[in-house]
Amino acid sequence: FHSARHEAPYVPGSECVGVVLESERFIPGTWVYAECHATPATPGAFATKALVADKDLLPLPEGLDPVLAAAVGNSGTAAFMPLIENAGLRPGETVLVLGATGAVGQLAVQIAHRTGAGRVTAVARSLPALQRLLPLGADAVVDLRPDESTDELAARLLAASGPVDVVLDGLYGPPLEAALKACAPRARVVNIGNLAGATAHIPAGLLRGKQITLSGFAGLHTPLQDKRPALNWLWGALTRGDLQVEVRTFPLSELPTAWRAQAESPHAKCVILPEGARRAHSAPVRPEHAVPDESES
Repeated sequence: FHSARHEAPYVPGSECVGVVLESERFIPGTWVYAECHATPATPGAFATKALVADKDLLPLPEGLDPVLAAAVGNSGTAAFMPLIENAGLRPGETVLVLGATGAVGQLAVQIAHRTGAGRVTAVARSLPALQRLLPLGADAVVDLRPDESTDELAARLLAASGPVDVVLDGLYGPPLEAALKACAPRARVVNIGNLAGATAHIPAGLLRGKQITLSGFAGLHTPLQDKRPALNWLWGALTRGDLQVEVRTFPLSELPTAWRAQAESPHAKCVILPEGARRAHSAPVRPEHAVPDESES
């Protein structure tokens, strides 16, 4: 969603997958991934049709399921780019994923594993959900426990992973504080969210003593063309069957139900399908019958 609050009428939705109706760059019927910079004046993706600039479109590779393409858009780039580009993950390094059971975290575990991480440790609240990540590339899992001190959590993180080289942090707050204590010298930490709190106590001496690099990533502030290498990697991995994505689909008419499901931490990516949407990526459809096929926040 757009970070600002808007008065109705307002069509939200920051990304979608569909087929081109009219474009100066793409042939009508071309399947594309699109970013929608939704504002009251520029409606978003939760609709049967969306107005998107040509520069905010990328063509899908032939044969890719458009639902899966939609599912790994924002979520996939929010996992891939911080790990590979911001943190510069190298083969053999130890990775810690904070908030590993959400859509981004699940992809991050698999991306780290597929790109050669030596050990991947997944961290989240739900132990059953964490255990489902073990076949996907997690070498160890650590569940967050109520009333546990940061020192206690840091000790469990170290026991599970050893000193950590790269942290992908979707939680912030106390879990990040514990993760920093488990970091190896010159570790790289990239924050992508703050589900565990908007603030964290980070001693300056800890950052300097271990020479830790702490940075942030926000996909909404990253141009689509900068995301293209990440999306190409993700789409290729999906096509080869190297990535698994848990997806829950909802018809556009049940959008409120999808929002409630997302708020309840479904451990899956919620994708909205306009009525008549197709799952298969087949030959281009006739322009007069073309409608956007998948939208998701």
